[in-house]
Amino acid sequence: MDAMLTDTQSTGGYDFAMNENQQMVGQMAKDFAERYIKPHVMEWDEAQNFPIDLFKQLGELGMMGVFVPEQYGGSGFGYFEYVTVVSEIAKVCGAIGLSVAAHNSLCTGHILAFGNEEQKLKWLPKLATAEWLGAWGLTEANTGSDALGMNTTAVLDGDHYVVNGSKNWITHGKSGNVAVVMVRTGNKGDSHGISALVIEKGTPGFTHGKKENKLGMRASETTELIFDNCRVPKENLLGVEGEGFKQAMKVLDGGRISIAALSLGIAKGAFEAAVAYAKERRQFGQPISNFQGIAFKLANMATEIEAAELLIMQAADLKNRHLPVTKQSAMAKYFASEVAVRTATEAVQIFGGYGYTKDFPVEKFYRDAKLCTIGEGTSEIQKIVISREVLKG
Repeated sequence: MDAMLTDTQSTGGYDFAMNENQQMVGQMAKDFAERYIKPHVMEWDEAQNFPIDLFKQLGELGMMGVFVPEQYGGSGFGYFEYVTVVSEIAKVCGAIGLSVAAHNSLCTGHILAFGNEEQKLKWLPKLATAEWLGAWGLTEANTGSDALGMNTTAVLDGDHYVVNGSKNWITHGKSGNVAVVMVRTGNKGDSHGISALVIEKGTPGFTHGKKENKLGMRASETTELIFDNCRVPKENLLGVEGEGFKQAMKVLDGGRISIAALSLGIAKGAFEAAVAYAKERRQFGQPISNFQGIAFKLANMATEIEAAELLIMQAADLKNRHLPVTKQSAMAKYFASEVAVRTATEAVQIFGGYGYTKDFPVEKFYRDAKLCTIGEGTSEIQKIVISREVLKG
């Protein structure tokens, strides 16, 4: 045990107490969610309404540019604060948490990580304040997890790339003002044949397709992106041509922490609702929390949630210190997303018949949780990533 402690300390160690910034942003996110999100959760869900103005408010509070340095208009925080923001919002509404996560870690995060100074100055101030919403395009209808099989192409023609093809499952595909899009600039199947372009809304030939009618996360907009001879200035290329796939994989390392944090929030929201209900609901003259059948469910839920949170914070710590995080982020995403599904399922069970109605919050947590096991790499893909990392040694 002493050796383990020494080793942990030598690599930076883990401080399990929330730092001052986490406490501050956590309270701010919690207060905001209770005041501006909770009263409208089911209304937005039923209508599939994407509340754009809400994200402008979140931008004013610095929660849409958590990682972005202050010089570009952001908050300049790290991954601990980011996980806290996403999870606190997701405890109230997974859909809003999803949009906050996608905007921060994908579009904004990609430009922050791989943009040159001119590109950062051009786009980050608008993204960090949510004056502009960001989208990120990798997946296509016929590729899914097989990203190297993408069909969207970009051919250099003078000072512009001519982009043709489409992307799907794109968060903010309709309302986003700018998108980072992975395009094929080389041969299909070649990891060095993909590049990343920043494409602004309003560029001729750039439109959105249908909005998806989803099981859950219904207040988070998901649409297709369509490119028809879309001419994109070559200065919108992020990094070097052919580096897009490598960039995307690094962005997804951080994105998996985002989905893990989202999963954590959903799990906590469902758990807290289940605990409160178990204490209030009486059967046979006593609260149902007195029965082992219920109490043991709550014990399992609590244990898995804390284990998920520890995995997430471990990954966040590595990311903050710019250390390799592929295995840890995949573990966090895989475990936390599955915990969210199990927790939400048990919460519905504890509520019984009421859990199956929209009058209580757990049925929405139940619907929202499932996406976490699919988006940004399915659970099966996470196991491939983890096993590859484990077998490297």
